[in-house]
Amino acid sequence: MASSTNSNINSGSSAIETQTPAKHSTVAPGEIAIGVVIGRASEHFDFFVFGIACVLVFPNVFFPFVSTLEGVLYGFAIFSMAFISRPFGTALFMTIQRRAGRSVKLTTSLLLLATATAGIAFLPGYSTLGGTSIFLLIMFRVLQGVALGGSWDGLPSLLVLNSPKSKRSWYAMIGQLGAPIGFLIANLLFLYLITSVSDEDFQAWAWRYPFFVAFAINVVALFARLRLVMTEEYTLALEESELEPISTGEMLDKQGPYIFLGAFAALASYALFHIVTIFPLSWILLGESQLISDVLLVQILGACICIAATMVSGVIADRIGKRTTIALMAVLIGIFALFAPMLMGGTPAMQYAFILIGFALLGVSYGQASGIITENLERRFRYSGAALTSDLAWLFGAAFAPLIALGLSVNFGLIAVSFYLLSGVLFTLMALRISKYLEKAK
Repeated sequence: MASSTNSNINSGSSAIETQTPAKHSTVAPGEIAIGVVIGRASEHFDFFVFGIACVLVFPNVFFPFVSTLEGVLYGFAIFSMAFISRPFGTALFMTIQRRAGRSVKLTTSLLLLATATAGIAFLPGYSTLGGTSIFLLIMFRVLQGVALGGSWDGLPSLLVLNSPKSKRSWYAMIGQLGAPIGFLIANLLFLYLITSVSDEDFQAWAWRYPFFVAFAINVVALFARLRLVMTEEYTLALEESELEPISTGEMLDKQGPYIFLGAFAALASYALFHIVTIFPLSWILLGESQLISDVLLVQILGACICIAATMVSGVIADRIGKRTTIALMAVLIGIFALFAPMLMGGTPAMQYAFILIGFALLGVSYGQASGIITENLERRFRYSGAALTSDLAWLFGAAFAPLIALGLSVNFGLIAVSFYLLSGVLFTLMALRISKYLEKAK
């Protein structure tokens, strides 16, 4: 039995994935992929709009009473609150799904996400409401996290279960494409606004447009995903695959070690995530070493590289195995971390190299970061387990990355970025090692 399990692991697919129900409904992976990409891209667009605004907007609009550095750090602190509240949202909406159904859960969560985002778009600044504006910003951010926790629809898991065995990793990376696509759109929108209006107009009103766009995208994504997941064939496929909502208490009680190992196994990738997407913008802004529009343009190029690298990750992982890919990328991220201070502290060209190389590493690593350990959960726990593992990976690896990296770098130098990335690498390699030991012991 152990040898069979290990064989599946080395080939990049798990025993659970190969246990297809005898009467499993025929569902085209391409159709599921469309819903997965739309859903993930819309969610990440919301979060990246907020993250970019923490650097370019919030210090002036909500924290004009402190320095720009402190304003950015306050913004990053609020940024992390969505990741803190996200696991609670998952637990809440899993309960709603068990009692009222998947359509009620998905509709409620995405409308809540759209409402919270629109609330930020209409929120008056500190000059109008004073401290109340900051309180409302925090509240809307927390609601974004709760809503995102409830937006899990199980489509990525269903996609993998319905994909050819030889291309499991290729189809697994499709859900990960949403992050670089969302980041690309967010940067394009901010770049257009910054280059189209004066700085005064951008700070006064133009910054609100990305949040309006996020609201519209969420509404469109809601109907697109409902149209997909509420059809009879998809409902039957989810039921036959036993992708069901499990309470968080039962999940942690029965599968707790694998949930936390899954979260830590992805830490190298998630630690890198906001270090290359949000942190460089803040560091360069504070250093005033180059135009923000130029940085956004480079980040757009980086997002394109990340999209390509994410797709390449599927090919690599199908050949050498998902875990081998993640372990290899963790080592490469560790090497990259050693050069981070030199690159980010150097010339504009070196800073651009940090961004572009970081995006290439992120694409391959993040492309396979989903389901590294949770593929070995019992089938009935796959649906809720994938959601909770993702929540914890974001919380442990990415939630505080911009805040910690910027705060420590200002006081102790950019070596802090190296230590942050290396800590993620260490946890990833340890988690992979421990999980392999546990599986052999079964």
